[in-house]
Amino acid sequence: MTSRYRATESVNSPSPRRRTVVKAAAATAVLAGPLVAALPAGAATETPAFLHGVASGDPLPDGVLLWTRVTPTAEAVPGSGLGPDTEVSWTVATDKAFTNIVSRGSLTATAASDHTVKADIRGLAPATDYFFRFSAGGTDSPAARTRTAPAADANVTGLRFGVVTCANWEAGYFSSYRHLAARGDLDAWLHLGDYIYEYKSGEYAARGTVVRQHAPTNEIITLADYRTRHGKYKTDPDLQALHSKAPVIAIWDDHEFADNAWSGGAVNHTEGAEGTWTARQAAAKQAYFEWMPVRPAIEGTTYRRLRFGKLADLSLLDLRSFRSQQASSGSGAVDDPDRTITGRAQLDWLKAGLKASDTKWRLVGNSVMIAPFVIGSLTADLLKPLAKLLDLPQDGIGVNTDQWDGYTDDRRELLAHLRSNAIGNTVFLTGDIHMSWANDVPVDAGTYPLSASAATEFVITSVTSDNLDDIVKVPEGTVSALAAPLIQLANRHVHWVDTDRHGYGVLDITADRAQMDYYVLSDRTSATATSSWERSYRTRSGTQKVERTYDPV
Repeated sequence: MTSRYRATESVNSPSPRRRTVVKAAAATAVLAGPLVAALPAGAATETPAFLHGVASGDPLPDGVLLWTRVTPTAEAVPGSGLGPDTEVSWTVATDKAFTNIVSRGSLTATAASDHTVKADIRGLAPATDYFFRFSAGGTDSPAARTRTAPAADANVTGLRFGVVTCANWEAGYFSSYRHLAARGDLDAWLHLGDYIYEYKSGEYAARGTVVRQHAPTNEIITLADYRTRHGKYKTDPDLQALHSKAPVIAIWDDHEFADNAWSGGAVNHTEGAEGTWTARQAAAKQAYFEWMPVRPAIEGTTYRRLRFGKLADLSLLDLRSFRSQQASSGSGAVDDPDRTITGRAQLDWLKAGLKASDTKWRLVGNSVMIAPFVIGSLTADLLKPLAKLLDLPQDGIGVNTDQWDGYTDDRRELLAHLRSNAIGNTVFLTGDIHMSWANDVPVDAGTYPLSASAATEFVITSVTSDNLDDIVKVPEGTVSALAAPLIQLANRHVHWVDTDRHGYGVLDITADRAQMDYYVLSDRTSATATSSWERSYRTRSGTQKVERTYDPV
């Protein structure tokens, strides 16, 4: 080993702000009782335990962020605010047996951070597999693998990422995570939002049926609620398995807060009756950063940028914290230049990063679809004057104004920036819509394909959340067979759409092309669901267009 692997005695992460913890017997009865559901059966213990697995995230060439949650005592369940301060040590090695230790240190888990800890490890070698574990009170956590990013100037021949989104606990099992974990070939995996859902039990399940009940059973509103829901998710064995095999790179969407969240509220939030949006949003963000191995570049947001040698950089967006309230779908307000999905600062940051990028590929982690999706489009020469006269959207009648379709001025500015600066090989990686799509991203959808394509987009379907066939309760594939041809007829930049299936993606990048393999599950309601390859699409370097390919990587 070279000197770069010198063991470190500790990593000093910023300590969370301490708060007063009520430990009276009455509080214990009120808080700990309902929250014990977040623990696995038989988990009550008086010795420290690692019941929520371990995870890593946001890989850098010289480091990675490590995460765990320790349960120091039986009553210290997620969200309870109970339990003593507990020293948690971490160890990083180059081998599974931990005989060659390269870094170690310790942190203190407290009730103020819900007994979660993060260690931001540095001094590691680029593009290297490492193994890590935590220890507390003589108990070791499970061991896990992580991987650092390539050096910034490395000539990387290939990258491979798992891609997932929209995992609703009550709608099924997380078999997508299990199948990705079993691959063993991922540099990292991207979670594009809706890692958790906020609904009360039974409100949003599998075609109305609760497959497995989450905790707490009420809609999550308070800090304790959000912590408990995150804790419940982290008990899932398939999710733990994937976290133990590769680092995650995550952004949030709306359900980490509440449905259709925007900067000042959400569709699924009643001001006053459910407290203030400001308090709820702050609670959701605090719990997210406690429970997720995410390294925010800007306090309180998830927009940041990672680099993977000379092959690709990845700009990750926060499309909830700064956006204007959604407009009605038939309104010309979607074109209002004073409305934004990114906020001015984030859009300027994204544009500057894309222009300055010297990598072969520019990936954008994007929680909602950027390609236009319209119905009833007229030809461009008729649409624009009529739309202006009747106060209708100038790009056609958008179906979902929670997407970039509801914020067309930001989209036009971004796409014009790509075109005017000749920025090629930009690929948007998108979640949210519970469907699979392969799209060109046209500068002018009304005249496409005669107009240019500024970028491409791969949209991944949900892990478990209802698709269109689930909403109308018809056999899988029924809606897609009818809807897909109509969608493509009205949206000529859409190469493929599957409205009906659940699954995940595998993104493979080389200098020549970026390819997305789409995989589907046999049955989201089965804990032993199988997966199968459905289709693959790629964009070849320099084309800004999607094409079908017939072999998965």
